[in-house]
Order: sequence, then structure tokens, then C-alpha cells
Amino acid sequence: MVRNPFHLVEFSPWPLVGSLGAFFFTIGLASSFHLYGEFCASFGVFIIVFTMVQWWRDIIREGVFQGFHTGQVSIGLRWGMLLFIVSEVLFFVAFFWAYFHSSLSPTLELGACWPPVGLIFLNPFSVPLLNTAVLLSSGVSVTWAHHSLMEKSRVSGLQGLVVTVFLGVYFTFLQVGEYYEASFSMSDGVFGSVFFVATGFHGFHVLVGSTFLLICLVRLVVYQFSSGHHFGFEAAAWYWHFVDVVWLFLYLCVYWWGA
Repeated sequence: MVRNPFHLVEFSPWPLVGSLGAFFFTIGLASSFHLYGEFCASFGVFIIVFTMVQWWRDIIREGVFQGFHTGQVSIGLRWGMLLFIVSEVLFFVAFFWAYFHSSLSPTLELGACWPPVGLIFLNPFSVPLLNTAVLLSSGVSVTWAHHSLMEKSRVSGLQGLVVTVFLGVYFTFLQVGEYYEASFSMSDGVFGSVFFVATGFHGFHVLVGSTFLLICLVRLVVYQFSSGHHFGFEAAAWYWHFVDVVWLFLYLCVYWWGA
């Protein structure tokens, strides 16, 4: 009997538990908007994080110890990651669409100019330019780590990943400081809404990518990656490069041209 090259997934409780966590988080978020407290939203976040940890544990076990991630399964995982990144691209296209819709032909309510009159925007050649250099450097370091892993240089791969995670955390630190120093907020019309939603969601993606790479760093430390079997790290590197490219567009369109 020839073995099936595909992985027949066993029954798992995590999709149901994760959907319940998303339900509680959504209800709790709506409740917090009406000042009914944040317990429900916090409980939903706890369930989601718990589900992520358990689900990832099961997938790592299937790929590393049980050998279910065959060549055919790896191809499917690659396609899945690529399609996920495409969906993320379209997600950010919506924000750029909203931004250019208002900036290219500002209405009378916006004063017929962009940025609106009286709004003191951030200097694109200060912290935003530094953040650009930080993210571009992190793209170089994650590529360095990837090539080191493929060449079986574990120590060099570890060094590259440590540098990348540090730069990701440093970027987040700089962006939080930028938000605190901004002279406008999300409630300051269309400009404030589009700026904080677009850059805020990108910052969230940086946090997700940094967590993704941190998990890869831990897995590399405990010898769960090899030169020929490291798709988890490959997916994290693809995601990180996507985050870099989105930031370049944000910097050029929102910070530099928009100012």
C-alpha cells in the first residue's frame, strides 16, 4: 500500500476554541466602546493567545517529530503563506485607497488642501527616516540569517535572527514615541484617522512579525531547523519582507509626499 503524500489532519479543538475567543473579543471590544468594562475583551484575547500557542505547538510537533510535513505538504504550506500575504497586500491597498481618495482631491470640509490647514505634521526626515533605516537593516539581517541557515551556519543564523528581532522591537519603540509626540490624534478628521489606522496596523504587523521571528529564534536554538527543513523560518522571512515593503510605501506616500 503506497503512503499518501498528503497530511490528513486529525480532529483538533483549536478552531472552535479560537472562534470562541474571537467572539468574546469582538463582543468585549464593542462593550468597552460603550464603557461597560474590558473584562470580556481581555478574556477573548487570553483565549486567542492560548489557542495560538497550543495550535502552533501541535503544528511544530507534526512537522518536526511526526514527519507529516512531506514535500507535497510543504508546497501547500508555501502556497498558503503566499495567498495570505496577497490578502494582506489587499488589506493595505484599502488604506492607501482611502488616503489618496482624500489627499488627491481634498474636499471643502478639509479646507481644499492636504494636509489640512493648522495641522502640524511630523518631520519625515527625523524619526520616520530613522524607522525606514531600521526596517531596511532588519530586511538585510533576516536575509543574512536565512542564507546562513541554508549554508548550515547555525551560529551566523542565530546572530542574524537576534539582530532582526532587536531591530523589530526598536522600530516599535520608535513608533510609540512618535505617536506620543504627534500634535494630532485619530479624532482630527480624515487625515488623523487615515494616518493612525494605516501606520498603526503596520505597527501591529511589525509586532506580529517580531513575534514570528522570535519563535523561529527559539526553534533554531533548540535545533528544530535544518538546512533543508525550515519552512517556518522561510514564512517568517517572507512576512518580514512584506512588512518592509509596506513601510517603504507608507514612508514615501504618507510621511514624505503627504507632508
